[in-house]
Amino acid sequence: MGEDSANWIPFNRSYTTGNELRYIAEVVGARPLQLGGNGPVARRCTDWLEREQRASRALLTPSGTGALEMAVMLAGIGPGDEVIMPSFTFASTANAVVLRGGVPVFVDIREDTLNLDERLVEDAVTSRTRAVFVVHYAGVGCAMDELSELAERQDLFLLEDAAQGVLARYRGRPLGSFGQAAALSFHETKNLVSGEGGALLVNHEPWIERAEIIHEKGTDRRKFFRGQVDKYSWVDIGSSYPMSEISAAFLWAQLEQADAITAKRMAIWDAYHAAFAPLEEAAALRRPVVPAECAHNAHLYYVLVPEAADRGAFIAALEARDINAVFHYVPLHSAPAGIRYGRAHGALTVTDDLSARLVRLPLWSGMTDDEVARVAAAVEAAV
Repeated sequence: MGEDSANWIPFNRSYTTGNELRYIAEVVGARPLQLGGNGPVARRCTDWLEREQRASRALLTPSGTGALEMAVMLAGIGPGDEVIMPSFTFASTANAVVLRGGVPVFVDIREDTLNLDERLVEDAVTSRTRAVFVVHYAGVGCAMDELSELAERQDLFLLEDAAQGVLARYRGRPLGSFGQAAALSFHETKNLVSGEGGALLVNHEPWIERAEIIHEKGTDRRKFFRGQVDKYSWVDIGSSYPMSEISAAFLWAQLEQADAITAKRMAIWDAYHAAFAPLEEAAALRRPVVPAECAHNAHLYYVLVPEAADRGAFIAALEARDINAVFHYVPLHSAPAGIRYGRAHGALTVTDDLSARLVRLPLWSGMTDDEVARVAAAVEAAV
């Protein structure tokens, strides 16, 4: 039994379309050979992102983390500046702020979506607040109408951690198209993958030129290649943020089949959701909640067990049936670095409660109907 078993169902298995190696071979075989960033395949990917995500400019990055860091640089976050965000998120969201000397201010989440509770944000605003960083958990959009209005009223930047949100929508608009900037991830655990990788979406026109400079080590290299300057030089802060052409080639094979990949995931998500309805009615678990205004992308399927003390036994029961289920974030406000670098605004009781009861189930595009049925049966037996 366990991971070495032929019947083992992992939490995640990266999906390939069949074109990845062909596109990589085309890059390697091209003359002149171009393996660095911002090449022709990268431009194909960014054109797709600008069209599908409705971004003014998209820039591929080596990771979603890199895109988050760029967004914080563009917002001009500096020492002592505060950025409001949920505690229920990956460390990269907060790290991007802390690396610039800023202070993450953690606010509680909603019970239904596990997203930032928009009703609590305004009370967390101080004279030092510069931005709100929303995180679209599980590809379900935050309350962007309310958050956009609040950010405008308080003169704050609105940044989106849409790492899980490719092709998900809020009131018909793509996640990542609301804030001045947004970050996507193409990590191997995401819907569309390049192994490691991400993208910065820039929706605020005045930020586009600086985004290109930060992306290229703080130089105006892109202006040089466009013939706008006769040489390029160091003009601002920046780092090496482009994605390589080889990674972009892998990503392009995914993007061109993005709708089909999403449909496969949606079918699995829907099957789980239907199977667990009787268990929710019996109060044996709670299923995800997707508000009517949100169109999610089946990034993940989680259940909430009734008590935190139940979770370990629940996960162990699934593992005994060769099924790999996992919990998710340790809340940042209770993590050592969160205590050192950030602060919690108010009691984060919902975050503490739900994060301790959440279990993520296997969901990847290549899952068979039999595997989905096995997971559903194991969950029913475990609760």
